[in-house]
Amino acid sequence: MDDFLTAFLNVEIVRQAWPILWQGFLYTLALSAITVPLGMAGGIILALLSTVGPKSIRWAAAGWTDLFRAIPPLVLLVFLYAGLPFAGLDVGAWGAVAIGFFLNTGAYYGEVLRAGIGSVPRGQVEAARCTGLSQPQTLLYVVLPQAVRNVLPDLVSNTLEVVKLTSIASVVALPELLFQARQAQNATYNATPIVAAAIAYFLLLWPLVRLISRLENKAMAGR
Repeated sequence: MDDFLTAFLNVEIVRQAWPILWQGFLYTLALSAITVPLGMAGGIILALLSTVGPKSIRWAAAGWTDLFRAIPPLVLLVFLYAGLPFAGLDVGAWGAVAIGFFLNTGAYYGEVLRAGIGSVPRGQVEAARCTGLSQPQTLLYVVLPQAVRNVLPDLVSNTLEVVKLTSIASVVALPELLFQARQAQNATYNATPIVAAAIAYFLLLWPLVRLISRLENKAMAGR
């Protein structure tokens, strides 16, 4: 038992590694604050294009969504960071993360929101148009609020996955939490920093997990 505590739950190692672990935690928060809104914005655009655009645009949006849902996000990130410079376009680490998450997570958010838009009764749209609202106003004030409410548990669940996915930013040398934990592990030859990072992720994401459960229970009760 002592050997286990020394290897995985060493308080002294945590104390030594705390400064860089805290820095990594702040980077993870910053990445989440950037990637979640970007993914949501991309999702809204794709959802609208795939539901209210001309048929050719809807097909293009569907193909775009399938493409970026199929490409592994790690491969996409490496391509943007290491491949684009060969084409004369160097977007840097932050740029690669921003573009990669916009493309990948936007496709997933788009599918969720598209389903939400499809769940809004057609009569709601027709009634809104009869009151004199234009199509953009109908989408903004009538359709989107109901669509978001209908798929809110899925949106929150997807956001949870996006926050966890920020850990792949370590491949482009952004010092997020997992990257810093690995650095500390290599310096101390001890697995405790990885365990500490796992605990930090749990504390960060547990409120979202509980929120998802409450939303799902509320949705079930309302049926």
